[in-house]
Amino acid sequence: MAIPIPCRRPWRLLSLFLFCAGFAPAIAGDPAAFTYRTNAAEVRLSFSATDQNNHGVATLQPNDFAVVDKDIIVRNFQSFTRSDWTKLEIAILLDASESVTPRFRQETADVLNLVSQTAGIPDENLFMFSFHGLQPALLCAGNCRASRVAEQLPAGRAGGLTPLFDTIVFASDFLSQRGGDAHAERVLIIFSDGADTISRNSLRDAIDAALRNEVQLDCIDLNQRSYSSEGAAVLRSLASATGGRYFPPPDGAVRALNVILEDFRTSYTVSYRLPSRASGFHTVRILPTHNLNLQFRSRSGYYYPNRVR
Repeated sequence: MAIPIPCRRPWRLLSLFLFCAGFAPAIAGDPAAFTYRTNAAEVRLSFSATDQNNHGVATLQPNDFAVVDKDIIVRNFQSFTRSDWTKLEIAILLDASESVTPRFRQETADVLNLVSQTAGIPDENLFMFSFHGLQPALLCAGNCRASRVAEQLPAGRAGGLTPLFDTIVFASDFLSQRGGDAHAERVLIIFSDGADTISRNSLRDAIDAALRNEVQLDCIDLNQRSYSSEGAAVLRSLASATGGRYFPPPDGAVRALNVILEDFRTSYTVSYRLPSRASGFHTVRILPTHNLNLQFRSRSGYYYPNRVR
């Protein structure tokens, strides 16, 4: 994600608006107007790199890529580091609605088994959410490896009530307000068919909540293999708008979660001096300099305000 970071020298206050890559055409309206005020002289950009086989690249060096910031090529970086695996905050949203209940418990068991074996992520950085009926629910926080989460899920019919968007808003706000590391990368992994029948919040509201709280949404589609639905389009929109991944059926929970975890083992953070104070939207792209097979995934830029106060 592209966010401003503090500088030790005094600068006038400015506002940088986050903007995410890949908004689906079905999402109407302007980009989310969430403002971050700081003494900013640098841009900080988190990203992941993959090779031609879509595998994460763990040996990336600063001279392997360049950042293009509003048509200005940036090669001189203030800092370049591997993302800190121990600061990663992972939340899992488990869809317990009627539409996925028949195969839901096995998916849950698979996910919990993988999470329990994931070394390096502290217990306090793992969370699980679900919903049933009208209300989002926090299933576990900080004790997910020891919790018997599957037993807390409803065994009966959910009556067709699916507050997916409300739960995304609830989970995103929770991750932001829990008082964890301000520089942690927050990821919400959604296991769902993408259907929503009862939320007070809209799809756009759910995306805006994720943007406001700097939460990446990775979506694992639980629809049937041959079933093309509006729900699948919703999941694609959630993922693409927040810099996450969408996994279509029949990828399977364990395979998809392994790919997500591999991404973060090979993700990086780079910072550079603000190259231009031109007002408006600054597009940000990462391009390879040597190996043209490298692919980079990050958010697409930031807004520089029309007037600095």
